[in-house]
Amino acid sequence: MALVLVLGAASWVTVALTTRDDGCPVTDVVHIAATPEVAGVVAETGEQVAAGQCFRFEVDRRDSAAVAQSLSTSDGTRRPDVWIPDSTVRLRETNTAGAADVPESGSSVASSPVVFALTEQAAKSLGWPGKQPSWPALLASSITMGMVDPSQDPVGISALLGAQKALPPGADPVAGSAAALRRLSPITLPGVDDLYARLPGAGGSKQSIGALPASEASVLNYNSRNSMVATGDQLVAAYPPKPVPSLDFPFAVLNNAGDAQRVAAAKLLRALQAPEAQQAFAAAGLRTPDGRTLISRPGDTHVTSPDQPLAAIPSDDDLTAALNQWAKVNLSSRARVLIDVSGSMNAVVPGSGGKTRMQLTADAAARALNLFKPTSELGAWIFSTNLDGDKDYREILPMSTISAQLAAGAPDRLRALKATPNGQTGLYDSVLAAYRTARREWQAGRLNLVIVMTDGRNEDSHGITREQLLAELAKLQDPRRPLPIIGIGLGTGVDPGELRAITAATGGHTFVASDPAKISDVFYGALAGLACATPSCS
Repeated sequence: MALVLVLGAASWVTVALTTRDDGCPVTDVVHIAATPEVAGVVAETGEQVAAGQCFRFEVDRRDSAAVAQSLSTSDGTRRPDVWIPDSTVRLRETNTAGAADVPESGSSVASSPVVFALTEQAAKSLGWPGKQPSWPALLASSITMGMVDPSQDPVGISALLGAQKALPPGADPVAGSAAALRRLSPITLPGVDDLYARLPGAGGSKQSIGALPASEASVLNYNSRNSMVATGDQLVAAYPPKPVPSLDFPFAVLNNAGDAQRVAAAKLLRALQAPEAQQAFAAAGLRTPDGRTLISRPGDTHVTSPDQPLAAIPSDDDLTAALNQWAKVNLSSRARVLIDVSGSMNAVVPGSGGKTRMQLTADAAARALNLFKPTSELGAWIFSTNLDGDKDYREILPMSTISAQLAAGAPDRLRALKATPNGQTGLYDSVLAAYRTARREWQAGRLNLVIVMTDGRNEDSHGITREQLLAELAKLQDPRRPLPIIGIGLGTGVDPGELRAITAATGGHTFVASDPAKISDVFYGALAGLACATPSCS
């Protein structure tokens, strides 16, 4: 019915007073932002739950990253009562970014494991369809891989964590992890959709990729669309050898939701976790919250859907550590390496098969070249005493990119280094000269550093003192242009306190291999820690 009020002689205002046929005087609206993977099932289930009730659900199909941005910046967009993103990681990150009304967890309504999706051609190069491709085989291959930025997408986080675990038997965990991250990093894009656009046949002009990380559900969806195209290539899913976090689609009621919205949301959540909705999720390519598949695909050799144990969502500390590692491998370095060639480096190391400290150090330095990005720059000096007239140091590798160093045979040149039989350790003069050069040649946009590898303390009585060195290093500091020294000590003859004083003066770190046979592990560990090699690192 309508009530007409007369306000003065010329003003008429009509106010509609309606009553629903089911007797509800007011209909409460529950606003839901749902990631596209689940939005359809949520909307359909919501209609069923709201039938005959005094509430209704408005489901907004929105990308999780866009919702996170909107909530954390309060951009004026209507804040939902319920948010169903692709991962609990989104909830945590959005809460940390300032959206206090976003809870850090929710109740999972579905799940989808993270896989590497390979083109058929790439999969065949790894033995498919005779055998399913594996993550270790993929990482060890020459297949061009794409990676989604793990700081932007939970799929990238799972791929990052899984790649670090997918090492061949006997591999050094630190070096292997760094190499895996380096393998993933050359083609890194903001989102998974950006990677799909790089697949062969997608029509782009940029370099095509043969593999990308994605959710199992998105691979099934891609294959379903491509099966309708006569020439459509389908993707083959490679599953991780060890559990990695799946997308868990948490149902999260925001803290600002009203009481009526909370009651209605609770009813919807129960319905979404019930068998009927779970079957609908399965038809959309998703799994149950505990990772089970409800639809078998016995004839599908592309997506085999094996049982996948669920992995816990990484803690904030683990997530930060992984992202720091990722940031480190994606930042090109400019490193000047200073290698001790004094007479003591000729000492044979017990348990090394007769190798000297010099041989082990040179080999570690040569192999470490592969841990830097190809675009990183590196130069090397050797030092002892009086190597170049009265200078204690001499350049052996001019500063150049890693790719150029490798092409020019730098590993062989490093392995050919010989210790100076009667040479002493001219540490202070050499460190200061290298540091001054690195400061003068400092470049923005790179991780600038000096790496010092030595087996002894300063023995040059004609050079500067420790106090003079530290004073000069202090003068050369510039907080806007960090330049840390990384000290690597070998054996028991090194003075750890001396090295720590030098590195601390620049915001760097010291690593000591008391057993020189383990220099490789220490060197790789030092390089893996470069994400925290600046004074601002906490």
